[in-house]
Amino acid sequence: MTDPCNIAASLPRLAREQPDRVAMRCPDAAGRYTRELTYAQLDARSDAIAAGLGAYGIGRGDRTVVMVRPTPEFFLLMFALFKAGAVPVLVDPGIDRRALKQCLDEAEPQAFIGIPLAQAARCVLGWAKSAKKIVTVGTRWAWGGTTLAKIEARGAGAGPQLAATAPDDVAGILFTSGSTGVPKGVVYRHRHFVAQIELLRNAFGMQPGGVDLPTFPPFALFDPALGLTSVIPDMDPTRPASADPNKLHAAIARFGVTQLFGSPALMKVLADHGAPLPGVQRVTSAGAPVPPDVVAKIRTLLPDTAQFWTPYGATECLPVAVIEGRELDATRVDTEAGAGTCVGRAVPPNEVRIIRITDAPIERWTDVEVLPDGQVGEITVAGPTATDTYFRRDVATRAAKIRETLPEGAERTVHRMGDVGWFDGEGRLWFCGRKTQRVETADGPLYTEQVEPVFNIHPRVRRTALVGVGEPGRQSPVLCYELQPGASADRTQMATELRAIGARHPHTARIATFLPHPGFPVDIRHNAKIGRETLAAWARTQQGHHA
Repeated sequence: MTDPCNIAASLPRLAREQPDRVAMRCPDAAGRYTRELTYAQLDARSDAIAAGLGAYGIGRGDRTVVMVRPTPEFFLLMFALFKAGAVPVLVDPGIDRRALKQCLDEAEPQAFIGIPLAQAARCVLGWAKSAKKIVTVGTRWAWGGTTLAKIEARGAGAGPQLAATAPDDVAGILFTSGSTGVPKGVVYRHRHFVAQIELLRNAFGMQPGGVDLPTFPPFALFDPALGLTSVIPDMDPTRPASADPNKLHAAIARFGVTQLFGSPALMKVLADHGAPLPGVQRVTSAGAPVPPDVVAKIRTLLPDTAQFWTPYGATECLPVAVIEGRELDATRVDTEAGAGTCVGRAVPPNEVRIIRITDAPIERWTDVEVLPDGQVGEITVAGPTATDTYFRRDVATRAAKIRETLPEGAERTVHRMGDVGWFDGEGRLWFCGRKTQRVETADGPLYTEQVEPVFNIHPRVRRTALVGVGEPGRQSPVLCYELQPGASADRTQMATELRAIGARHPHTARIATFLPHPGFPVDIRHNAKIGRETLAAWARTQQGHHA
């Protein structure tokens, strides 16, 4: 008999084969690593919680909001929900409060599991009114329900729990960060999670026995299935740019971390800190393009045998393509000349194709025009991790999904990444920016990742952001810029210098307006995606102040 299609199906096997191996280490409130779970404990305790949840009325197919910090309880709960066949609903708690309420209302959860602070907010702000089953991780106050401790005690001794989930059963609803619009609930089926494990293992050559430092906690959910030990860092996962590098280095040294995952903002923290990372053999960074100087600096801090991977993907489909740091370094001169950012080659068996840009929905693949190598268009991907719908967002689903009939008659979903890019003659994909953030001038479109790196070479510039002012088709391109910390510069002189840099390339020579900005808005999840829509609105208010 084969195991159900379920990300938790590997836990019982690991618990049998390596019962005493540590699956997870977590810091306590004081930052001390006093909390750990072996594979045997993770399996047995998640069994007990799954049974207790079932006895409480949370079972297969029940949408369950999880608002718990990255503690052992979070991971126990997630695996318990997968084992029970329930559907965890994950939303970034740091997003705008109105958007957060909208996400929770849209999900219409039957259950809500959270720490006391989340439960209090649920009561005061009216979150998730559909949820009738309430579980508090910690002390329960006046909001009713029960506690996780009582749930686990109720299920103790119930034995192995693993629902007979099928590949197409809904496994989770993961909301996007909302960095380029209102967050959307991505529907993950069990086959998507299982496929992600295989693609990650094959793309990065991950072997059992490694020690991972996942600074974006949801990624730690993959570690047990990959046979890794997770060391949860002592940091606020919603503010990676504010992480203390000394604490990260202490955990890396103490536990022999062999690989780490972090956003570009986290990578910059480590790069600026400048301390070597001995023993780390694999670094992975995703969420936004990693600045070339950060890649170069991190590589000098790693052992010569280490690899620095920057996978390209999205909540809706991950990973899509990957590139290793050495190859990324080799493409830096082209990026700084306006080619875009090379994100490498498609991860097999993904099929990545470039289609002509349109903002309209496309129902069938027969209605698209696939572009040849060298032409910029919209990036699409078909593969085992490409999700097929947003939860109760039919308009968004139609805008992002295309149905394709394969030659043998099978149907599949093609996901529109919402990004623009192109393929070179070597089969490498180049990312040019978000489709919605392109600037449509009278002389043709400009793409953020083909413009900003050109100007980012200025020694006093930290980063830049291209935005458009005016009606699409007649937009005026405006380049907003942030100065390096502690740097100062005359605004007129900076405009002159940036204009001279732009004059070196035909597409950037069109940009005449340069605006200094005190600090770009960024996404909550990775602290890396620039809120160019917000900057565009700000730029419109700066009429008369343009340099």
